[in-house]
Amino acid sequence: MTDGPDVTDHLELLIDPLQPRHRWWRLPVDAWQRSLPLRVVSTTFVASVIVMVLGGILLMQQAAIGVLNAKDQAANGQANFAVRTAQAQLDALNIDSDTNINDTLAGILTDISDKSGSTGGYYVIVESQLGTQKSSNDISETSVPQNLRQWVQARPNDTRLWKAPTEVRTLSGQNVPGEAFGTTLQVPGTEGYQVYVIFPMEQEAETLRSLQQAVVITGAVLIFLLTFIAGLVARQVVSPIRAARRAAERLASGNLEDRMTVRGKDDLARLALSMNYMASELQKQITQLEELSRVQQRFVTDVSHELRTPLTTVRMAAEMLYEAREDFDPVAARSAELLQVELDRFESLLTDLLEISRFDAGAAVLAPAQTDINDLVDRVLGGTASLAASSNTEIRVHSPGEITAEIDSRRIERVLRNLVVNAIEHGESRPIDILLASDEDAVAIAVRDHGVGFEAAQAKQVFHRFWRADPSRERRIGGTGLGLSISMEDTRLHGGWLNAWGRPGRGAQFRVTLPRRAGAILQQSPLPLVPRDLISPLPLPPADEQPGLPPAPPEQGSQLHDHDHDLAGSAIGNEAEDLR
Repeated sequence: MTDGPDVTDHLELLIDPLQPRHRWWRLPVDAWQRSLPLRVVSTTFVASVIVMVLGGILLMQQAAIGVLNAKDQAANGQANFAVRTAQAQLDALNIDSDTNINDTLAGILTDISDKSGSTGGYYVIVESQLGTQKSSNDISETSVPQNLRQWVQARPNDTRLWKAPTEVRTLSGQNVPGEAFGTTLQVPGTEGYQVYVIFPMEQEAETLRSLQQAVVITGAVLIFLLTFIAGLVARQVVSPIRAARRAAERLASGNLEDRMTVRGKDDLARLALSMNYMASELQKQITQLEELSRVQQRFVTDVSHELRTPLTTVRMAAEMLYEAREDFDPVAARSAELLQVELDRFESLLTDLLEISRFDAGAAVLAPAQTDINDLVDRVLGGTASLAASSNTEIRVHSPGEITAEIDSRRIERVLRNLVVNAIEHGESRPIDILLASDEDAVAIAVRDHGVGFEAAQAKQVFHRFWRADPSRERRIGGTGLGLSISMEDTRLHGGWLNAWGRPGRGAQFRVTLPRRAGAILQQSPLPLVPRDLISPLPLPPADEQPGLPPAPPEQGSQLHDHDHDLAGSAIGNEAEDLR
């Protein structure tokens, strides 16, 4: 049974009808949720990037540590050798006979500078009270870090070799990182000379840059390859799954002969075999069910027609006995009356069975015409007036005025008659309210009784054939048990809804919603499914209220019934209907 659109959609439109239903940021989220290959490829890509970045950082750290340690060891050995060589030459120098110490220092600088050879160049700077001498004019004195100079100058008698990182500044090239070593050369009779050996690390920096570029290029290539491989694997796995989904959709649409192609012997091939086996079994079962359904429909139709002839004969005899019952003794007269009643019920049952067989065979035809709903309700009440009077039941109609729709009046009158008779039978002689409402697209008729009701879980079962809420309860009116089923089929034939609401001890309400124009599609009902007397504390309008008259003021105890005043009730009713 179709209950109409989901209540969440109605609530979203009521909150902000101008707000777009699909926001832009939902597009990537929807794509992520709907595509398994996209999730696999994206996850592989992100994981590969993280692994490559962490691995590249670790590799560069280890490489930098190794290169710098090797350079540090080599530079430390060269600096020690240069300082020992210079100190040995100064120890062998005769200060008294040597009149030009600057020439001597220049020779020492040339000597220890030439020792660098091909193992890596370095610069030597000597500072003394006589001035500063350099092994190369290309090196700037600012290449010696200030903290190292201060440390060495503060310890003139300490011959240990100190080192500090620095930035080598040359006049012919760019500044490069380097390492500086410093100590004091001891000269008898003087304060000594500060000697600084500076090692540029241009080659090491270039090596690390080349290694970094290689790591980045290799990582990018590996990420691309891993992502591509993940895409291929996902495609191999997802393609059979998609084929199975398409096969299931084709099976659901009725193509029971469709089968999947089986390739290989792996799990995916077994999935295809299982799908094909399931399709074969479904085809077999559906064929059997269709055959049984045809046999059942043919049986019901044939039996209904075949019983017409003996029923006509029995009815003729029963009518003769019924008309002559006054001449019989009381027992025979009562038997004639019961025979007449049961024959009427039997004829109604045959009529309903024929109508059900037409619906099952798809032979029911709709004949819509513009109809006044109020006149239709009046005809139904006229036909059930004697039944309502015998049950001492008051029926009240609440109509906002003229309501018309393109409907098959014969079928809808039968629907309303079934609902009213059902309400009288289960209403426990309490008042019955018939509510009418309409909007631009739909009309709705609700029949509300205050009788025994039924459980909320039975709201759909009441439309099943021959169903009873209480099997021990006997029908006082003598219905066939097919009335609500036929009413549901008549309503569906109009493209409408027939919904039921009930609670034990609080009565029941049946609502019929029909499109105002034949063939239109319903979106919502003008009436809530939950009874108004449970939604609003105001009582229903009085029984003598006339259609089209203005409603009484609220302080007089009446209730407005225009559609604009029922928006809240309609939303609650639709929500209760969907939750059910």
